[in-house]
Amino acid sequence: MIPLRKRNEIRQRVHTRIRRKMVGTSERPRLNIYRSLNHIYAQVIDDSKGVTVVSASTVAAKAKTGGNVAAAKEIGKQIAERAKEKGISKVVFDRGGYLYHGRVKALADAAREAGLEF
Repeated sequence: MIPLRKRNEIRQRVHTRIRRKMVGTSERPRLNIYRSLNHIYAQVIDDSKGVTVVSASTVAAKAKTGGNVAAAKEIGKQIAERAKEKGISKVVFDRGGYLYHGRVKALADAAREAGLEF
């Protein structure tokens, strides 16, 4: 078993490698996610301006627990609705170096169902 500190270092290296190729523009911003043990966070970021357009998290939603798939689905739905309000329908999905599985996949699927294209 890989220790948590080492696992996070590996994830950050993978994320850096992914970010070299991926850029969010004004027309197609980047949907970035971060998951901690107890919460999940999502941001739509315009890298050309260096600003976060919309964000959603289980902390801001005051969810009792954010460390499960149900909470990730709720945040995916929220981020898609907020992005649509700002006129954003297409994004680039940045999984943040995490495997596309579990909470990450649940958030992405919920965002797609709510109308975001990626």
